[in-house]
Amino acid sequence: MATIKNSLTRGKKKQATQLFANNQLAEARTLFEKVCQSDRGDTEAWIYLVRINAQLGDSKAVEKCCRTIISMHPDMHDAHFHLGTALLLQGKREDALQSFRDAHRLQPDNPSTLFQLGKAFHLLTRFDEALEHYRKTITLAPGFAEVYDSIGSILKSRGDLEGAIENYQKALRARPGFDKAHSDLVFALNYSPRYNAATIYQQHVRWGQTHRLPPAVSSGPANNSDPERPLRVGYVSPDFCKHSVAFFIEPLLANHDPDHFETFCYSDTSKPDEVTQRLQSIASHWRVITGMDDRQLAEQVRLDGIDILVDLTGHTANSRLLAFTAKPAPIQVSYLGYPNTTGVPAIDYRLTDAWADPPGLTDDYHTETLIRLPDGFLCYLPAAYAPPVTTLPAAHCGHITFGSFNNLAKITPEVVSLWASVLQATPGSRLIIKNISLRDNTTREHYVQLFEKYSIDPVRLDLIPPIYDNAEHLELYGKIDIGLDTFPYNGTTTTCEAFWMGIPVITLAGNMHAGRVGISLLSQVGLTELIAETPQAYVRLATELAADRECLSQIRDTLRERMRNSALCNGKQFARSVETAYSEMWKNA
Repeated sequence: MATIKNSLTRGKKKQATQLFANNQLAEARTLFEKVCQSDRGDTEAWIYLVRINAQLGDSKAVEKCCRTIISMHPDMHDAHFHLGTALLLQGKREDALQSFRDAHRLQPDNPSTLFQLGKAFHLLTRFDEALEHYRKTITLAPGFAEVYDSIGSILKSRGDLEGAIENYQKALRARPGFDKAHSDLVFALNYSPRYNAATIYQQHVRWGQTHRLPPAVSSGPANNSDPERPLRVGYVSPDFCKHSVAFFIEPLLANHDPDHFETFCYSDTSKPDEVTQRLQSIASHWRVITGMDDRQLAEQVRLDGIDILVDLTGHTANSRLLAFTAKPAPIQVSYLGYPNTTGVPAIDYRLTDAWADPPGLTDDYHTETLIRLPDGFLCYLPAAYAPPVTTLPAAHCGHITFGSFNNLAKITPEVVSLWASVLQATPGSRLIIKNISLRDNTTREHYVQLFEKYSIDPVRLDLIPPIYDNAEHLELYGKIDIGLDTFPYNGTTTTCEAFWMGIPVITLAGNMHAGRVGISLLSQVGLTELIAETPQAYVRLATELAADRECLSQIRDTLRERMRNSALCNGKQFARSVETAYSEMWKNA
């Protein structure tokens, strides 16, 4: 009987291996699970299960398999390595760090293990240790493109844009077809004042020319040509969770007219949460695309018969732009998550407004046709956990406090110089900067030195690491009197949060979308007097407002209600504007 059982198990294993080779992953997983049940000690079968579950995006299954292997073979490098990868995907970074240390102990010269160990340090904001391991990896494997890309990511997080751009370029020299590194490069260009609109546009066009999938082919039915039927609109994002995108996409999803629009959300969210559940409840259809490659995603869109496919990510993290290059939907749109053109010829339109993209100013720097929504391209859903607006801090502490919670890539040396001028012109004032990268001591010291260069005493700076409790994060705005916007890349969510907490924000008008979002937001809430056209005007507006405590108090007392009653928080009005744009696109197709 044992011989027959072993023979059957070998047969299943051979069949499962063939299914895996043919990329029939679900079927292969089912068979390998049966093999492992029959022969728990078959390490090879367990390793196959690890790889299959990893490709399917099931990190918890990967973790379970790896722990089973380690219980039998505690010195198996691959099991510790894959366990660390699975734990990272689940956000268990300290546990992942230990797993990669165990793997490194077993194979100290394995470049992939060194890289992942560096990645764990990176995600824990232990940047110096991450860079040390990344550089050791390069010593062992000079052509390891992902390492240069990751070094670029750390340097960007520290505000070193030129160093970041240099490393993204190294990654592309190591692997010219590396689409992620190319996206990281073009994204980084938006932050730097050293590149003009034409140069940034050319780099985006190059991305679109370099990275393409063949057209999606489907055996599914062609799109129904009935002009009166509901349009099928698909939204693609990895950020259907606690992420800035959710504050702006939820009002649209919640207010779509179900008689005329059928919504599909293609969620690549690695860690679903309560926000994910809420968004899922208001979408007509929910597709989990974690584990799908870009070709599979394009095919799924085809099979769903999507009329208008909307990318919410652009060149930001975990983008699925490659799927859009296959043109799986007859109309494709870029919206919300990225402040520039995608450069992808297959994307037809980009939603914006006339404040962020005045007619004639930026049209020539987009591969998409710009559609300007009449009342603003953003609609914000204030957090239900937001605390009440506090009284003006200056009224009880005796000095003005400026603040910015933007990421450090936006706080360039040029921004520091201008903010230092504001502090110098406002005696006794202080500045709060909050960002996750400020957990890193080297990064903190770098910014202290930048301000000291302009004779700003460190005692006037509060450099605050992240606050993970959402309500406490918003409470911190209660210590700020005036928000200072960044340039040439403005804040978006941070500006909306500041408004909701009663804080006016000074912005500097730029000549590209990224530098004009502040204009759009301030215009929607009727604070256009806080828009500066020059750096000198920026300093003047900040100092004049700081000197007028009565005006500041009045703004603080009324801004939340003003915002609530504006187009910026009118989900129904916004959804109708977007739906009108979609209908016009469909009519013109």
